[in-house]
Amino acid sequence: MRAWQLRDLRTGTVCFVVALAALAMIVPRVTLERTVFNVMAFVDITGSMKVRDMGTADVPVDRLSAAKTSVRTLLASLPCQSRLGLGIFTERRSFVLFNPVEVCQGYDPIDQAISNLDWRMGWEGDSFVATGLYHAIGETLPLNADILFLTEGQEAPPPPLALGTPSFEGEPGKVRGSIIGVGGNAKVPIPKFDEDGNEAGVYSEDEVVQENRAGPPPPDAASRPGYHPKWAPFGNEPPTGDEHLSSVRTDHLKSLAAKTGLGYAELKTEGSLIGPVERYARPRTVSAKVDIRPYPAALALALLTALFGVPLLKRVGKLFGSI
Repeated sequence: MRAWQLRDLRTGTVCFVVALAALAMIVPRVTLERTVFNVMAFVDITGSMKVRDMGTADVPVDRLSAAKTSVRTLLASLPCQSRLGLGIFTERRSFVLFNPVEVCQGYDPIDQAISNLDWRMGWEGDSFVATGLYHAIGETLPLNADILFLTEGQEAPPPPLALGTPSFEGEPGKVRGSIIGVGGNAKVPIPKFDEDGNEAGVYSEDEVVQENRAGPPPPDAASRPGYHPKWAPFGNEPPTGDEHLSSVRTDHLKSLAAKTGLGYAELKTEGSLIGPVERYARPRTVSAKVDIRPYPAALALALLTALFGVPLLKRVGKLFGSI
C-alpha cells in the first residue's frame, strides 16, 4: 500500500473512531422487551441434606452445599428485573426469609443470604416433606411468584402405611414452578451431630424411626408376629427397614409434583436451575431501557488498537528478532 493511501486509511479510521466516541456519549438508552422470572426458592435444611453424595467421587459435596451453589448460580443467571426470594424448609413448615427481590440491584445481599443457609437453622429434626411443600406453595401464592423447592424428598418419620402421603388441598397448578430432587440414587448413611454441632458418626437402624405407627394399622397387620387387635395392632416386634439410609426419593417427589401441578427435575441431571425455571415457571415480559453506549465505545477502542497497536507489535517483534 502506498504511503498516501496508508495516511488516508489512518485518517479515515481516526475520524470514524471520533464519531464512535461522540456516539457513545450522546446515544440514548434503547427500550427493549425482556423475559424475566419471579421465583421463590425454598431449600430443605433437614439433617439428611448433610449427606455427601453430590459433587464427584474425588470431591464429594453435601446436598445442602450443592443446593446453595445451584441457587447462587441461578441468581447469577437470571436477567435483570427478575426477582428471587429465599425460604427454608424443616420439620413440617416452610419459612420465608425474604420475599422476591430484584436480582441485579439486590445481588450481593441475596447471594450472602444464600451462602449463610445452614442446617443449624432448623427448629425440629423431623422432615414432613409433603406438608412442607404444601405450606411453601401457600406462602408463595400471595407473592404472585413461582416456586423452586429443593429437597431429597425423604419423609422422616415415614408416612403411616394406612394413610399414606397427606392430600393436597390447594388448586393444582395455581402456583407454577418445580420440585428439585437433590441427592444420589444410592442409599447412603446419614451423618449425625452432637449437641455442639460436631459430626459424630452416622445413624444406625435402631436410632431412626423405621415405621410410623400413628393412625390405623396397615392391611397386613394381622399377619405380623404377636398381632393383637387391641394390645398389639402393629405386632409386637420392633420394625426394621432402611430409613437410616438416604437417597433422592424420585418416585415420591414425582408424585408430589403431579398432585400439586409442579414440574420435577433432579439437580444432578440438570446441573443448573435455569433450565427448570425456564421450563416450568411463568415467563414475564417487561420493557427495559438498555444502555448501548458501551458498544460504540468498545468498537472505537478495537479500531484504535488495530490501527496503532498492531504496527507497534510488529516493530517490537522485528526489534527482538534482530537481537
